[in-house]
Amino acid sequence: MVKLISKGLKSNKEQVKSLFNNTSDLVIYEFETKSNLKLMVCYIEGFIDRDLLDRDIIKPMILNLDRDKDINKILYVSGMEEVSTLQEVADKMPYGSVAIFIDKVSKCYIININHWKKRAIEEPQAEAVVRGPKEGFIEDITTNKAMLRRRIRSNDLVFEDYIMGKQTKTKISIAYIQGIVNEKALEEVKKRIDNIDIDGVLESGYIEQLIEDSPTSLISTIGDTQKPDVVAGKLLEGRVAVFCDGTPHILTMPKFFIEDIQTSEDYYSRPFYATFLRWLRIFCLFLSIVLPGLYVALQTFHQEMIPTVLLITMAGAREGIPFPAAIEAFLMTLMLELIKESGIRLPRAVGSAVSIVGALVLGQAAVEAGIVSAPMVIVVAATAIAEFAVPSLTEAIIIYRFILIILGGFMGLYAMTCGLIVIIVQIISLESFNVPYGFPLAPGDKQGLKDSVVRFPLWTLIFRPKALEKRNIRRQRNVRKK
Repeated sequence: MVKLISKGLKSNKEQVKSLFNNTSDLVIYEFETKSNLKLMVCYIEGFIDRDLLDRDIIKPMILNLDRDKDINKILYVSGMEEVSTLQEVADKMPYGSVAIFIDKVSKCYIININHWKKRAIEEPQAEAVVRGPKEGFIEDITTNKAMLRRRIRSNDLVFEDYIMGKQTKTKISIAYIQGIVNEKALEEVKKRIDNIDIDGVLESGYIEQLIEDSPTSLISTIGDTQKPDVVAGKLLEGRVAVFCDGTPHILTMPKFFIEDIQTSEDYYSRPFYATFLRWLRIFCLFLSIVLPGLYVALQTFHQEMIPTVLLITMAGAREGIPFPAAIEAFLMTLMLELIKESGIRLPRAVGSAVSIVGALVLGQAAVEAGIVSAPMVIVVAATAIAEFAVPSLTEAIIIYRFILIILGGFMGLYAMTCGLIVIIVQIISLESFNVPYGFPLAPGDKQGLKDSVVRFPLWTLIFRPKALEKRNIRRQRNVRKK
């Protein structure tokens, strides 16, 4: 039942209190103007600019307001709304709006003067760059949208807002460029977001898990970034971005697997160096997944494949070790994840100390005590370093690494090869919002390969990825063509 605003201030006061269940952070202030007109102001504590309220709203009304019809002439604020139901008042106030009730008037005036503490704009630690913009998104959706608008000032940039979560009422915004966006992907994103029915959305990870194509896959088919220039680049290729209030992590879709080995800095550097870095990341990805399992397989089943001198050295290092290579690798890799998790969760100073103690003291002591071999410590250390080169795939890398250690320990290289084939087939069979996840490698695309494992010069990247956009495909003119 819709509750209309009453003409009596006392009744409206009780209704507002009831709507917010007498919460302690609800502020209700009643006062009279010089002409004895009674008014009531309601707002949520900590959500508004108190100075602005006192100076530009309450003071002018006390001094100059004689009739409710004069309120638009008295208050010099933009975006004032008139509402007639209490539910509209309840919906607006949690977003930093002030509700003004006037005695004997059956409507309410809503003014948005939201103001709350925000984190300063800083460089995202997970996406640090040497060359390129250093600023990253913060937890305020309005600021984040403005940061993107600063990079794409076209009137074709569109934001569509949603409210999600029956209890949290979180602001969600879909961003795309009209005329460039993949229309089918956009429709699919809207459809999946409309189908979400949940009590609360606290982070964009909720949305990611609720709208992704393959929830059981270890690899996410939705991109995630904290950098405005990355989001701008994705939108210019025809993608869609989803902003969520309360988090700096912005989702982009559709996504290709190749994006995980690309960084924004690749496009600001020389093409040969950018290509070298991409090949290095591919090598690190392979190394971080395969190396421990490969060591176990060679040590356990395929000693003939190890050079004689190296084999003798490894055999000497393993002399007296009580565990098989597979158990040794599993325990050491597990210990690596334990050190990483402890270092992340503890305060920064303590976390650094724990990481140093775990990596140096514990590792050295384990080797000297004969519990693990020195080559295994080297393998695990190399694996950890390689993993950090591809941070967006860390979750999948960890699980795949354990799977290959188990396969290598049971059946050697044959099982590892079969496991790698299954992983690759599973990855290229994925789709991201009706777009092949393996593009431009599977299916292959000549134009798309110019910006994949090799980064061609920018003046050759004339067309947008074919899998994303089939209408407005040209993004530049080849200025070097003679």
